[in-house]
Order: sequence, then C-alpha cells, then structure tokens
Amino acid sequence: MQNNAFELSLLEPEEKEMLSYIWNMIPAEDRQGMSEDDVLFVLDTMDDYLEEHGLITYDEQTEEATYSDGEVDETEQMEYIMTAAKAAHRSLTGVQVQLIMDAELQYGIEQGYYEDE
Repeated sequence: MQNNAFELSLLEPEEKEMLSYIWNMIPAEDRQGMSEDDVLFVLDTMDDYLEEHGLITYDEQTEEATYSDGEVDETEQMEYIMTAAKAAHRSLTGVQVQLIMDAELQYGIEQGYYEDE
C-alpha cells in the first residue's frame, strides 16, 4: 500500500484535484473495496484506449498529451477497461468503472475540456 501512496504523491496538483473530485463523486457504498489507486488505474486505462485508437498522442520530449477530436465508443471503452482490470487482478465492478468514467466526464465538462452534449 505504501507504493500506492508514493505514486499518488507524485501527481501534479491538477491531477490530485481531478482525482479528489472523481473520488468524491463516487457514492460511499460504491467505493467499498476501491482505492484512489483504482481510480488512477481506470483513468490511465482510458488514456491507453484513446492512444490505441489514435485519439491521444504524447510528445516524447515534454511528455505532454494532445487529445484529438473523435468519437469514443463508450461500450467498447468500458470493455477495454474491464479486460485490463481483470488482467491486472483488480476487483473493480462495471458499476464502479462507469461511475469513474462518468465523474471524469463531469470533471472535464466543468473544466472546459469537453463540451456538454
């Protein structure tokens, strides 16, 4: 568990703010058996999905991410995350993953990253 705390301590202030926002959006009963590390795992896996589908690229020198406009198949993305979670031996439920995805979307809308449709 100490390793997870170390990883969380390396987050940039904006990342910590987003993580806190998402964590607090998840109802307490749905957080059972989860940790903030699980939220980070889902967020990272969401980015992996986007990268695989050409919707995100990384500048190797600055390590900055550039997001491209495009459609995301949410069902396919959910299946991708659930497969990754199972492979990583994480006991996340579909409901928990959906709540994280929904909270990330809400955070993005509030921050102006996404348009509310």
